[in-house]
Amino acid sequence: MRKMVIVVVLGALTLFTMSCDRRETLRLFNWAYYTPESVIRLFEQEYNVRVTVDIFTSNEEMFASLMAGGARFDLTFPSIDYVEIMKSLGMLERLDRSLLPNLKNIDPILLAKMTHDPYMDYAVPYFWGAAGIAVNTARVPDFEKCWSIFSRTDLAGRMTMLDDMREVMGVALGFLGYSTNTTNPGEIEAARDHIINEWRPNLVRFDGSAYGLGFANGEFWVSHGYAEDIFLYIIDDEQLMRDTVFFIPERGSVGFIDSMVIPRGARNIELAHRFINFIHRPEIYAMFVDEFGLPAAANVPARALKTGYSWYTMEDIRYLEFSFDVGPALSYFHEAWFNNIRLGN
Repeated sequence: MRKMVIVVVLGALTLFTMSCDRRETLRLFNWAYYTPESVIRLFEQEYNVRVTVDIFTSNEEMFASLMAGGARFDLTFPSIDYVEIMKSLGMLERLDRSLLPNLKNIDPILLAKMTHDPYMDYAVPYFWGAAGIAVNTARVPDFEKCWSIFSRTDLAGRMTMLDDMREVMGVALGFLGYSTNTTNPGEIEAARDHIINEWRPNLVRFDGSAYGLGFANGEFWVSHGYAEDIFLYIIDDEQLMRDTVFFIPERGSVGFIDSMVIPRGARNIELAHRFINFIHRPEIYAMFVDEFGLPAAANVPARALKTGYSWYTMEDIRYLEFSFDVGPALSYFHEAWFNNIRLGN
């Protein structure tokens, strides 16, 4: 009974606090570990607003949530292929470029790669990067900087790959010499079979959210993932930092552009524009990438303002292929991933 009273009182206090805070609220829907608290607080202070952040761990999860819940969010951060899909389905608001003067700071080389939305009518790049592989060299002193590391049976039970269909299938396709955007059923089946026969038997699981913590506590010795997720958990462990190598294999790796888009029917469209423009102030963008140890890939002036280390360089990602919408062939990827590769995970 006492617990019930406490819960009721706490609930009432929460409702009272919310009712007293009449500031506008910007609702973000972003990838895990991808929204710096310092940047959020500065935005809230400058515009006297509240910001809430909900997270997702895959494009598929984000898309399903938006399809099911309508306009619950003001801004979300899909990768290229899902920008294309959402745009084609009429799920995005067209951007007002007059409210986005800081678009001038975005790298023209990146814009040339954005064939899905070259004039940023619907999507503004948030980050240009790539997933890679982290290795604990104290546990794995000898290895090749290649996706073939996941074929090593001596490391079975100590490795994980992302729980991300286009990412994992994309690197498998690239490793086999195919395009990540193939629509050829035979090539997609070859990638499926390679993952099932060569990589999956050696994995603990496909993991899109806890692999950083698992790497930090020694559950995983080799992890496919994003540098910021890995180093977030090991930055205070001097020995593990010395022992960790993070690399993006030249063969097979897939680049990504995560973009800021406004879902159709968002409540605070003007505030969402303000946030997009705020992110691309050079000093704010430098703060964002420094927070996670990333290169200022998307924002040119921010590169001169960066003060921190980057876990990989522009050269590591400049020539990587991106995953675009493959149209009806997406059904082949879904069949391979959900009904075969991920079955039983």
